[in-house]
Amino acid sequence: MVKGVARRVVVVTSPDAKGFEQAIFLLRENALDDKAPEEQVLKQAQEVANAYLQRSSPRHRRRRFLTPLLSALTGAAVTTVVWLFISGVLSLPF
Repeated sequence: MVKGVARRVVVVTSPDAKGFEQAIFLLRENALDDKAPEEQVLKQAQEVANAYLQRSSPRHRRRRFLTPLLSALTGAAVTTVVWLFISGVLSLPF
Protein backbone atom coordinates (compact mmCIF):
# COMPACT_ATOMS: atom_id res chain seq x y z
CA MET A 1 0.00 0.00 0.00
CA VAL A 2 1.37 3.38 -0.97
CA LYS A 3 0.49 6.24 1.33
CA GLY A 4 0.96 9.89 0.68
CA VAL A 5 -0.20 12.50 -1.73
CA ALA A 6 2.18 11.80 -4.59
CA ARG A 7 4.89 9.24 -5.28
CA ARG A 8 7.38 9.36 -8.10
CA VAL A 9 7.85 6.12 -9.95
CA VAL A 10 10.09 4.72 -12.66
CA VAL A 11 8.54 2.11 -14.92
CA VAL A 12 10.96 -0.13 -16.80
CA THR A 13 9.41 -2.12 -19.62
CA SER A 14 11.10 -5.26 -20.80
CA PRO A 15 12.03 -5.64 -24.48
CA ASP A 16 11.23 -9.35 -24.22
CA ALA A 17 8.41 -10.43 -21.95
CA LYS A 18 10.06 -13.68 -20.84
CA GLY A 19 11.22 -12.37 -17.46
CA PHE A 20 8.80 -9.61 -16.73
CA GLU A 21 6.50 -7.23 -18.51
CA GLN A 22 7.14 -4.17 -16.36
CA ALA A 23 9.14 -3.33 -13.27
CA ILE A 24 7.90 -0.44 -11.15
CA PHE A 25 10.33 1.36 -8.86
CA LEU A 26 9.13 3.80 -6.21
CA LEU A 27 11.62 6.63 -5.79
CA ARG A 28 12.58 8.05 -2.44
CA GLU A 29 11.50 11.61 -1.84
CA ASN A 30 15.09 12.81 -1.70
CA ALA A 31 16.13 10.89 -4.83
CA LEU A 32 15.28 13.74 -7.16
CA ASP A 33 16.69 16.42 -4.83
CA ASP A 34 20.17 15.40 -5.98
CA LYS A 35 19.35 16.82 -9.43
CA ALA A 36 20.14 13.42 -10.94
CA PRO A 37 19.34 13.31 -14.64
CA GLU A 38 16.37 11.20 -15.58
CA GLU A 39 18.56 9.04 -17.81
CA GLN A 40 20.77 8.15 -14.83
CA VAL A 41 17.78 7.17 -12.69
CA LEU A 42 16.34 5.08 -15.53
CA LYS A 43 19.71 3.41 -16.15
CA GLN A 44 20.04 2.47 -12.47
CA ALA A 45 16.50 1.01 -12.49
CA GLN A 46 17.34 -1.05 -15.58
CA GLU A 47 20.53 -2.35 -13.92
CA VAL A 48 18.58 -3.42 -10.84
CA ALA A 49 15.98 -5.22 -12.98
CA ASN A 50 18.71 -6.99 -14.99
CA ALA A 51 20.53 -8.04 -11.82
CA TYR A 52 17.30 -9.51 -10.45
CA LEU A 53 16.71 -11.50 -13.63
CA GLN A 54 20.24 -12.87 -13.56
CA ARG A 55 19.93 -13.92 -9.90
CA SER A 56 16.64 -15.69 -10.50
CA SER A 57 17.66 -17.44 -13.73
CA PRO A 58 17.64 -21.28 -13.79
CA ARG A 59 21.41 -21.32 -14.42
CA HIS A 60 22.08 -19.33 -11.26
CA ARG A 61 19.75 -21.58 -9.25
CA ARG A 62 21.67 -24.65 -10.43
CA ARG A 63 24.98 -23.06 -9.45
CA ARG A 64 23.56 -22.16 -6.03
CA PHE A 65 22.75 -25.86 -5.53
CA LEU A 66 25.82 -27.45 -7.13
CA THR A 67 28.53 -25.38 -5.45
CA PRO A 68 27.72 -26.48 -1.88
CA LEU A 69 27.18 -30.06 -3.05
CA LEU A 70 30.56 -30.23 -4.80
CA SER A 71 32.25 -28.58 -1.82
CA ALA A 72 30.78 -31.15 0.56
CA LEU A 73 31.81 -34.05 -1.67
CA THR A 74 35.35 -32.69 -2.02
CA GLY A 75 35.63 -32.25 1.75
CA ALA A 76 34.40 -35.80 2.30
CA ALA A 77 36.93 -37.18 -0.18
CA VAL A 78 39.84 -35.32 1.42
CA THR A 79 38.74 -36.44 4.88
CA THR A 80 38.56 -40.06 3.69
CA VAL A 81 42.06 -39.97 2.21
CA VAL A 82 43.52 -38.39 5.35
CA TRP A 83 41.74 -40.96 7.52
CA LEU A 84 43.11 -43.82 5.40
CA PHE A 85 46.66 -42.46 5.73
CA ILE A 86 46.30 -42.04 9.51
CA SER A 87 44.87 -45.54 10.00
CA GLY A 88 47.67 -47.10 7.93
CA VAL A 89 45.55 -48.53 5.16
CA LEU A 90 47.33 -46.30 2.62
CA SER A 91 50.99 -45.42 2.75
CA LEU A 92 53.08 -42.86 0.96
CA PRO A 93 54.98 -44.27 -2.07
CA PHE A 94 58.36 -42.84 -1.02
